[in-house]
Amino acid sequence: MTSSSYGAGDASYRAAGGAGGIERLVHRFYEYMETLPEARALRAMHAADLSEVRDKLAVFLVAWLGGPNEYRSRFGSISIPGFHARFAIDEAERDAWLVCMARAVDEQPWAEAFKRYFMQVIAVPAERVRVASVMRRAGG
Repeated sequence: MTSSSYGAGDASYRAAGGAGGIERLVHRFYEYMETLPEARALRAMHAADLSEVRDKLAVFLVAWLGGPNEYRSRFGSISIPGFHARFAIDEAERDAWLVCMARAVDEQPWAEAFKRYFMQVIAVPAERVRVASVMRRAGG
């Protein structure tokens, strides 16, 4: 599979290893969030029990990467930036989130081209969340 085919149909979902591959990614992502010092503030924004948020992120990523879309039927509709706007998310929190994700991605048995693609595209919603948080705090 070429990097240009990621993002078309279910190509990214398949490249990530389907639902199982995405669940492994999310599991490692939250382990990094719980252990990396730079993610301490980010972790504090979450409930003590991460079970629900792990499930939500996995289901979201499955659909976002072109797999079955069960998010709405399981959790209702959501605006990712809008939901996160209530948190104080600046560059440090966005970057910590991306560090946790990058470390988790590095461990996946994915093609290097897909790893690069995934980190490039996941940075877009991460930045949108930061902007929504800044705008809300600025009164906009």
